[in-house]
Amino acid sequence: MNQTLKIATRKSPLALWQAEFVKAELERLHADLKVELIPISTKGDKILDVALSKVGGKGLFVKELEVAIEEGLADIAVHSMKDVPMDLPSGFELAIICERENPFDAFVSNDFAHIDDMPQGAILGTSSLRRQAQILARRPDLKIEFLRGNVGTRLGKLDAGEYQGIILACAGLIRLEMPERIRHDISSEWCLPAVGQGAVGIETRTNDSRVQGLLQPLQHDQTAIRVIAERAMNRKLNGGCQVPIAGFAQLNGETLSLEGRVGSTDGSSLLKVTQSTLLTGDINQQQRLADTLGSAVGEALLAQGAGNLLAGL
Repeated sequence: MNQTLKIATRKSPLALWQAEFVKAELERLHADLKVELIPISTKGDKILDVALSKVGGKGLFVKELEVAIEEGLADIAVHSMKDVPMDLPSGFELAIICERENPFDAFVSNDFAHIDDMPQGAILGTSSLRRQAQILARRPDLKIEFLRGNVGTRLGKLDAGEYQGIILACAGLIRLEMPERIRHDISSEWCLPAVGQGAVGIETRTNDSRVQGLLQPLQHDQTAIRVIAERAMNRKLNGGCQVPIAGFAQLNGETLSLEGRVGSTDGSSLLKVTQSTLLTGDINQQQRLADTLGSAVGEALLAQGAGNLLAGL
């Protein structure tokens, strides 16, 4: 007997790519499964003239999708992990984290091959306080100007000459088949990614064993361990998704390392902490160790004064 599974998704091209990817994988894995997309316009998609940090953060991209699940219109929601709040509402869980794409930021420009080539006073577009804090720490001479909208909208504004360069996520440009727009990946030394950047997550009802069983083959344990560490750090800092917090975990063999950063939006202060741990035991134990590592990095950043920086926003 055929089964049906419905995916709640935002309507942006990148969100639809992510939902279509999950749909294709599920139908490939389960011959008797029919998957439908339920596209939804979220508040975050509708409010484009102000920074997300001023209207509730990136959780605005998630709430309407959760309502669709709650009301039985959908079974799951597919998210960019960097958009998912650190704590989900009661009755929901992050069941699956898929394999990560390139997690770094991309410098995109029609005028310059490298961000270092931009002259003093050049206009760089981004709405991310995380990007702004780190870039101004290295290039305080640049002029950061507000830029929101989906990938196509941002590229259109660049092409219209409103900016001399913009910062986007490499993963989005790769997934939308526009890798040629990437002039270069911005190294983590320059600009550490957002927590969860490049990873796709799947949200379900808590303990929905039927749906979670169908989804399980999409879980990528190595990505999940890294993202768990990054999110634990952010949770310890009480950070939302639109604050100048960066976190990036790497897994080398059995060693998990995590670097966290918290900066001031004018670039005058940038705190950095790196710690690592040895992963032992089964996957559940390894996830607990990742969570512990993230909390420890968050604590160390707080000890350096991160709380005061974040409170000043």
